[in-house]
Amino acid sequence: MLTVIAFIVALGLLVTIHELGHYSVARWCGVHVERFSFGFGKVLFKRTDKRGCEWAFSALPLGGYVMMRNEPPENATAAEVASAYNAKTLWQRSAITVAGPVANLVLAVLLYALIGAVGTQEPAPIIGPAPENSVAASAHIPAGSIVTAVDGRDVASWNQFRWNMMDALASGRDIQLATTDPSGVAIQYDIALPKVHMDPDKPDVLAEAGFVLMPGTPVVKELVEGSVAGQAGVQVNDLLLSVNGQSLQTADQFVQAILPLANQTAVLRVEREGTQLTIPVAVAAAESAGKEIGRVGIKVGNALPMVTVRYGVLDSIQQGFTRTIDTLWMSLKMIGRMLIGEVSVKNLSGPVSIADYAGQSASIGVIAYLNFLALISISIGLLNLLPIPMLDGGHLLYYAIEALQGRPLSEAWQARGRAIGLGILAFFMVLAFTNDFTRLFS
Repeated sequence: MLTVIAFIVALGLLVTIHELGHYSVARWCGVHVERFSFGFGKVLFKRTDKRGCEWAFSALPLGGYVMMRNEPPENATAAEVASAYNAKTLWQRSAITVAGPVANLVLAVLLYALIGAVGTQEPAPIIGPAPENSVAASAHIPAGSIVTAVDGRDVASWNQFRWNMMDALASGRDIQLATTDPSGVAIQYDIALPKVHMDPDKPDVLAEAGFVLMPGTPVVKELVEGSVAGQAGVQVNDLLLSVNGQSLQTADQFVQAILPLANQTAVLRVEREGTQLTIPVAVAAAESAGKEIGRVGIKVGNALPMVTVRYGVLDSIQQGFTRTIDTLWMSLKMIGRMLIGEVSVKNLSGPVSIADYAGQSASIGVIAYLNFLALISISIGLLNLLPIPMLDGGHLLYYAIEALQGRPLSEAWQARGRAIGLGILAFFMVLAFTNDFTRLFS
């Protein structure tokens, strides 16, 4: 249910903002708007304002639409003729058309600015041990190094580091990595990154290059009801420091230390609210794949070092603008790389995947959902700017031809363009749905 609600809210909001962009500039240019509908289908409620625009609320809340007066009615007055869309100048029609995608981009700027002003908790940009023969290992970056900048752009969190690295990996280029090593010494690395093929079915390309997040301290996330660990006094949020004197760095190390201790005592060293405690636990025995293994009833996670990423009002707006432009530009490059085969078409997502992402982000929290809304808003803006007939970008293409030749493109050629555009959109819709259902059932 959360997924459905989150998807409907996202699509309804983002499409409505898009249509409000068209509406606002149309009104500013003197075009008569006959109807603005929130949603599609049967009209549940409507009201006509003093300008003659009907505001309708319809049954299917998946966006909305604007209906403008394209041609004046018969026996129209001079004012009615002037208020028709097709009576407006080329630049006015272009402004009305581009206003929808621009509204989506402005919304993304505002959402990212809000996120920056409120602040987020994100993993610190600390590089973990690099796998052998990886790019990071070849650069001899010591584990525990803190990344401070990528190509001169400041990095405050692992998320920011990852964002800057993904574009470099997709294009395959040299980067400059500024770090502070574990002893506090500033070191800069010049690294040649290989070009990677972006495929969602493949492992994390950043991790493949050897750039992995430094594992946090193992922490007790949950205690199984009636567990021996709980009975011994272990509590949720305890940091797990060692087992029988063996220091722990990762959650997996804790699991591996417990497995061979069936029917034995495991002496756990934990940290609770700044105080270290020693807790003996009688390890229970369980059978797995015909072998006896140890179980203590703890679900373990990693307590990662976190940083608060927050900006002032003006810096938040600047960050919102920068992040929107960066996302737009990267998305455009990914589309180009997809067309020439450098990026897998499996990265293309349809409504099913978008709905799934909406539900997942909403379940994480408000900030994650706002990030999702900003990203999808950028995607809607970019999609509509593509020069494909049937989209806003297709109309802008027609207007560009009109500007060059001094007259509108003939109706016959516009009809051919619409047919081509419909075919292109149908092809990508089928591809997106195929990817969606492949992910769903694989």
